[in-house]
Amino acid sequence: MAVGVQATTFCIALANEFPFSVGEKLTYELKWGLVPAGEASLEVLPNEIIDGVEGHHFRMTTKSNSFVDVFYKVRDVVDGYTDLTVSRSLLYKKKQNEGSTKRDILVTFDWKTNQARYSNFGKTKKPISISDGAFDPFSVLYYCRLFNFETNTDIVRPVTDGKKIVTGVAKFKGREYIKINGIRYDTFLIEPEIEHISGVFKKSKKAKIQIWLTADNRRIPVRIKSKVVVGSFVADLVTIH
Repeated sequence: MAVGVQATTFCIALANEFPFSVGEKLTYELKWGLVPAGEASLEVLPNEIIDGVEGHHFRMTTKSNSFVDVFYKVRDVVDGYTDLTVSRSLLYKKKQNEGSTKRDILVTFDWKTNQARYSNFGKTKKPISISDGAFDPFSVLYYCRLFNFETNTDIVRPVTDGKKIVTGVAKFKGREYIKINGIRYDTFLIEPEIEHISGVFKKSKKAKIQIWLTADNRRIPVRIKSKVVVGSFVADLVTIH
């Protein structure tokens, strides 16, 4: 089990000590306010080789239901790749289809030169300099799962979307008991700061995201709540594979 560490240091663990493993699939019911809006999933896929380096492969898929499709159709697939110690990102991909917003984003990480390069539908931007240990906006969630928040520690890491790099902070807000679909969970509540950088969804101004992680060895995200351009959404866990 990964233990609590200072937020500015790496949390290095052996593969069999991670709170997640290949084959993990978490499925969520999405609600837009009180209205059922669709389904999302988080998966740990088999390791892949990225530029000669073996790494973890994480994927999130999001799909709105037929009712919401009429107003704001969502079909997103986000892939994040990190090194085997989950200490930095190797690659980030986002195929985004949200309403009128369509993107096919690729962010490559060159750790020999400490640079990241962003492209959208093949149109490439000038590379930016990145700090050692930087994460993409999605993979950083799995990095957060390495921490035991019994230490009441905020997590501080550089995060980049390929266009800019910021100091990302996941603030520990406390321990909460929540009930989802009749199941009571003991959780850690964290609030990542997501200003000034594009994340997984097209978010609203001054958006706030909250994540409830189980207060056990696996630190499974059981609820994710945020604001996007069309209002607030909640993703509640329904199945664990």
